[in-house]
Amino acid sequence: MPLNIVLAEDSPLLRDGLVSVLTRVGHQVPAAVGDADALIAAAHEHDPDIVITDVRMPPGNADDGLRAAVALREHRPTLPILVLSQYIEQSYATHLLDLGSETGIGYLLKDRVSAVTQFASAVEEVAAGATVMDPEVVRQLLRRRQDPLRRLTPREREVLSLMAEGRTNGEIARGLYVTEAAVNKHVSSILQKLDLRLDGQGHRRVLAVLAYLRA
Repeated sequence: MPLNIVLAEDSPLLRDGLVSVLTRVGHQVPAAVGDADALIAAAHEHDPDIVITDVRMPPGNADDGLRAAVALREHRPTLPILVLSQYIEQSYATHLLDLGSETGIGYLLKDRVSAVTQFASAVEEVAAGATVMDPEVVRQLLRRRQDPLRRLTPREREVLSLMAEGRTNGEIARGLYVTEAAVNKHVSSILQKLDLRLDGQGHRRVLAVLAYLRA
């Protein structure tokens, strides 16, 4: 099903490029704006399926886009949010995670936009309620908490990184060329060693892992 998307990006060139990508894969972009205030107004007007926003935007050229996303989420707690950023900012990623796990959230570096298929997939996954984190952001968060990770084997760390990217056990198995039963065993061991309870819902499991790593 085509998604109804409100987009906020202050660079006209990138904004037009994002609109082109999204419409090319069949989605609708009724509003593409260049500042945080316009983002809030457009989201209220068009009631989108998902909001995609840059972090740094006018009028303050700081984290205005992220703060606008937080305000929209407070107004509509089920609104999926995908945040784009030029650089890795762990504080932005953790702030985004603090929005909660009731519906989709995502944090991607803008470099990922050039991989059209992956970007379109990320948009659709977040709109469907998943959590999508850029692999580089995941690695940064992993590095912040080295002590508990020392309990894990190298293979378990690899599986954990893929878990935190939102991969299913089946996808992890295919990527590592092992059986899904082996991945299930690794996941159980990881959650046990990190004192995390298996939730049963993929994106909540990712949030639990990331919340622990950023604590």
